[in-house]
Amino acid sequence: MSTLSYAVHDSMTMLRRNIKHALRYPGVSLGASMMPIMMLLLFVYAFGDSIGSGMGGGRDAYLNYLTPGIIIMGVASGSMSTSIAVCTDMTEGIINRFRTMNITRSSFMTGHVVGSVLTTMVSLVLVVGVALAIGFRPDANPLEWLAAAGLLTAIAFAVTWLSCALGLISKTVESASNKPLLVQFLPFLGSAFVPAESMSPGLRWFAEYQPFTPMTETLRGLLSGSEIGNDGWVSLAWCAGIALVGYVWSRSLFNSNTKR
Repeated sequence: MSTLSYAVHDSMTMLRRNIKHALRYPGVSLGASMMPIMMLLLFVYAFGDSIGSGMGGGRDAYLNYLTPGIIIMGVASGSMSTSIAVCTDMTEGIINRFRTMNITRSSFMTGHVVGSVLTTMVSLVLVVGVALAIGFRPDANPLEWLAAAGLLTAIAFAVTWLSCALGLISKTVESASNKPLLVQFLPFLGSAFVPAESMSPGLRWFAEYQPFTPMTETLRGLLSGSEIGNDGWVSLAWCAGIALVGYVWSRSLFNSNTKR
């Protein structure tokens, strides 16, 4: 058996462990979808008429504009569970047990990341289901839906690696749950809720150059069946950069925290 085969086998073992945890505590796994759903209902039914009118449409038009941003917010919210789970393992002693076993060191993080991506995608199905139930009507064809799913998977993968690093630097579970909050609310400061063009100059500049704006615009274009321009490539570049930073940072932190 090659080194790569051992790494894949050990990662699958860790993945099964994390999936079992997710099935045992579904409230924790799917709880990340509650915040996006509440924000969706709040903005549509409390502010949808006024914001939609200001954008030249009504509540239904605003719902179609808002839903892609809420979905992106759901991806960011799903990262909190990874940070908490990694910190819990690091602080409660299970990692010391893993150190005595003949397993690939990177499989611990890989299992957490892949497991979190899978649970995040399941949570997004719930978010999309609620949006469809209240009137969201996308115009995407099957290929565009497939591209949207791929984009969301890439975003979840990147953000989850970053969250893994945040869990590794946290000393307590409480701090691990707080550190990803900035990532979760970055979509607020992008084009998720209102167009960047309607913001003040300073906030507009930030919104245009932060990662979640091109991601939101790409997803919005895919679901509406409209052109996405360069936003797709920019989004993938952001995903690759965030994933690389998160992976390298996580690996460095994990190796330093588990030295014999």
